[in-house]
Amino acid sequence: MPEEDLVDIKFRLYDGSDIGPFRYSSAATVDVLKQRIVSDWPKGKTVIPKAANELKLINSGKILENNKTVGQCKVPFGEIGGGVIVMHVVVQPSLSKAKAEKKIDDTPKKVACSCSIL
Repeated sequence: MPEEDLVDIKFRLYDGSDIGPFRYSSAATVDVLKQRIVSDWPKGKTVIPKAANELKLINSGKILENNKTVGQCKVPFGEIGGGVIVMHVVVQPSLSKAKAEKKIDDTPKKVACSCSIL
């Protein structure tokens, strides 16, 4: 694989810590990057993604689509040759999980009144 087809990428997490840098082919998809992030997620974080579909990758202010390749996501201007690309990682738990948790929290609580007449 030619050297110019390889891209160094590190992933910045919500707390400012990083995962990587890792070297990827320009043909690697965003979904492959997300799977790597989930598998290499640091232990002890308060927010932990369960699957790649809970992650959003942001590069140069744009949310990257899963079917795009790294080569399509690179910004041709402003990138320094041989530099590391920093992509920001946002964790968004799946909507169905959030709804399930909310249903548990929204259960009506029985209020018992204990009035005493003297």
